[in-house]
Amino acid sequence: MSPQRRTALVSVVAACALIGLKLGTAISTSSLGLLSEAAHSGTDLVAAILTFVAVGVSGRPADPGHAYGHGKAEHLAALAEAGLLIVASLAIAWRALWRLTGLAHGQVDPKGYALVVVGAVMVVDAGRAFVSYRTSRRVGSPALSANALHFASDFVGSGAVLLGLLAARAGHHWADSAAALFVAGLVLLAAARLIRINVDVLMDRVPPEAEAAALAAIGALRPPVELRRLRMRHAAGRQFADVVIGVPPGAAVGQGHAAADAVEAAVHEALPGSDVVVHVEPGGDQAVLRERVLAAAQRVPRVREIHNLTVLRVGPSTQASLHLKLPGDLPLDDAHEVATEVERAIVESVPEVDSVKTHLEPLAEPGEGRVDYAAAAADRALIERIVQETTGSAPRELRFLQTDDGLLAYLTLALDPHTTLAEAHTRASEIEERVRRERPEIADVIVHTEP
Repeated sequence: MSPQRRTALVSVVAACALIGLKLGTAISTSSLGLLSEAAHSGTDLVAAILTFVAVGVSGRPADPGHAYGHGKAEHLAALAEAGLLIVASLAIAWRALWRLTGLAHGQVDPKGYALVVVGAVMVVDAGRAFVSYRTSRRVGSPALSANALHFASDFVGSGAVLLGLLAARAGHHWADSAAALFVAGLVLLAAARLIRINVDVLMDRVPPEAEAAALAAIGALRPPVELRRLRMRHAAGRQFADVVIGVPPGAAVGQGHAAADAVEAAVHEALPGSDVVVHVEPGGDQAVLRERVLAAAQRVPRVREIHNLTVLRVGPSTQASLHLKLPGDLPLDDAHEVATEVERAIVESVPEVDSVKTHLEPLAEPGEGRVDYAAAAADRALIERIVQETTGSAPRELRFLQTDDGLLAYLTLALDPHTTLAEAHTRASEIEERVRRERPEIADVIVHTEP
């Protein structure tokens, strides 16, 4: 049997003994204070039974229907105990007020053995409170913590009853009812505290101390990680943490997993026994931000093509600009509506972007084209010469296409496989510029590079 259940079982046995002792003495002495304490012990018995059952349920492992375990059963038991305390305290207060105001008759007979009984009860209450508190601190059980508070209030209440009986022996019989009223108020305060604590847990209120410990542990990691979100809750003394971190977009899967393991280990060390789930996302650099902006714009249904997308930080704000290509026959007001929709989609999907500027362009319509086998030999010789001078070798392929916009030249360059992409682009751009400069009659030059 677990320490929690063993402690709860001891409380059940003790509550049964106290109920019989208090009830018998209350009947023989007509003490309303002792009667209130007997009723209070009756709620102790029910609460102890609830705790015994709840601790057993909460100790069960997680299952498909309860993926987070059964820990909240203890908090439900604590709420039920608080409800019993409220009912008992209101009944005691009602009876005490009636006797104090003279609406109910009865007079306490404070016999000497009643004082001994109350003293013995106080010793038992003090022992139960100490054992329950020590066990609850060791195992982190909210149900046992509630029991400890309950038993401590019993001790104080029994002390008030003892004082009331002593005053009644001195001739102040009203003191017994006053002690009962004090016990009722004490019980109501304990019940209110129990309700507040356990409702916070059942409503998943963030545990501030545990959250601060988790934040400090994650912030102390070296190398540092980008913490994007931390959500925490607790149940049955156990902390649950959902963590989202960002890693560089170029990081390997293993690196992201290592970062997640480091976060999990740090939180476990700060909060032993906690349940930690870490989700890894690409870091928030400019490249990732640009991809998110592009994805948001492409989700707008009527967008056909996007290019020249830039994301810039201007002081404290972030601005995005892009070119949208739409059908050329689309009315301007419809095109403006699409652009507005794109801007709104980006701002809503990427909150880091403060403003968006769009430039509208007509989408090139499919045109007719035919291979021009009769292209002037001078044009072919010109392009072959330029390629030879730029790359040191003749083009791998060169062909011409006649379109409605004019003559297009398509050529393929063979470059060294170790050439960087930047260098290859520079070579291609140089050839395009020289062809346009020396033969402006050619409408466009499209250069393809390959190893």
